[in-house]
Amino acid sequence: MAGHQCKKKANCSFASHSLRATRRPRSFQPRRKRAEPGSTRQRGWSSERSAWVFVFCSGAKPQRLGRGFFWPPGFIKTSASTRRWPEPGSAHTKEILPRPRRAFALCYSLQGSSPFPEEVMKLTKAQYEEVVQFLAQVPPTRQSLRKLKEKFPSQSQSTLLSIFSQEYQKLIKRTHSKHYTPEATEAYYQRYLKGVSKNAVSPVLLELANEVDFAPSLMARIVLERFLQEQDGSVPSKTLTNSLLRDPSQIPDGVLANQVYQCIVNDYCYGPLVDCIKHAIGYEHEVLLQEMLLERNISFLAEDQLRAKGYDKTPDFILEVPIAVEGHIIHWIESKASFGDECSHKAYLNDQFWSYWNRFGPGLVIYWYGFIEELDCHRNRGILLKDCFPTDIAVL
Repeated sequence: MAGHQCKKKANCSFASHSLRATRRPRSFQPRRKRAEPGSTRQRGWSSERSAWVFVFCSGAKPQRLGRGFFWPPGFIKTSASTRRWPEPGSAHTKEILPRPRRAFALCYSLQGSSPFPEEVMKLTKAQYEEVVQFLAQVPPTRQSLRKLKEKFPSQSQSTLLSIFSQEYQKLIKRTHSKHYTPEATEAYYQRYLKGVSKNAVSPVLLELANEVDFAPSLMARIVLERFLQEQDGSVPSKTLTNSLLRDPSQIPDGVLANQVYQCIVNDYCYGPLVDCIKHAIGYEHEVLLQEMLLERNISFLAEDQLRAKGYDKTPDFILEVPIAVEGHIIHWIESKASFGDECSHKAYLNDQFWSYWNRFGPGLVIYWYGFIEELDCHRNRGILLKDCFPTDIAVL
């Protein structure tokens, strides 16, 4: 069996802390019987077993214990049974750090739900368009997400959440250019100065971003760049701006530092915190896929091993011995912790999947949060789509 070392992908510095995804320590979990092949529990992690939140964890290193990771005392977590934050000294944790805003975890967590959904559903194109049309009529807020779930109760919450995030990012990309004109930049900066002069502690930048329907973290970037330009007399480098956004405490102006922090922790789909969340969840799905392969004694080479051999563009796993899934030969598997819509799938095909097919042969792509059924149209050419790990596997 090919060896594999875990990649350190999920770390991100923010205000001298690391943002990581964590699940409940194994010692806090009730004993359960092993899931039957093909069952709901095998397809995804139960929200009762795995209460996920995204936390500031002060310099602690993860300890490997079964599936996933847990962190030593000093982390923030939810109680799976009550979905409330435990009190200091409770059975769940000995020490609680200051509770962060819930908004920054919105992208992938609602009330402690697991990033491995219990029930992931594929959507037809008509069903997907119905969801998109509803999202176009509501603002990108937490209340809108609740309305979305009420409107489509039969759909997986994780799938709806992934679609919400993708559509919001598309909206921002369509309107991005108009916010970065010199006139708009100057207008935002002057409104910021006027707002903080009246009340320095009010969320001026956050309210401004909501007023003009722009991502709060991107609004913070615009004003921060304009501030640095005024201070230094030149356009700041991207490296400097990104560094200050990751750690607002380094911004020389305390009022602006607080405004930037408020924008970052309240942004649903952009900013350094959300980037860490997405990165961590993507990595955890790769770990889950790896362990499923190990449980079935399927020999593979992981991405880091392939890069060590000189491959520049590789899937997550290459199978040393091919398998057959639903009558199709599979040489490689790619994990995608997102919903597969037309736009993202087309980009993945051009940038990744066809390159993998040319180098390694036919393969399997797992969209853990579902995909549009009509996109699974390249099976005969060698690219198979699934929304979970397949159960009908034949090792060749």
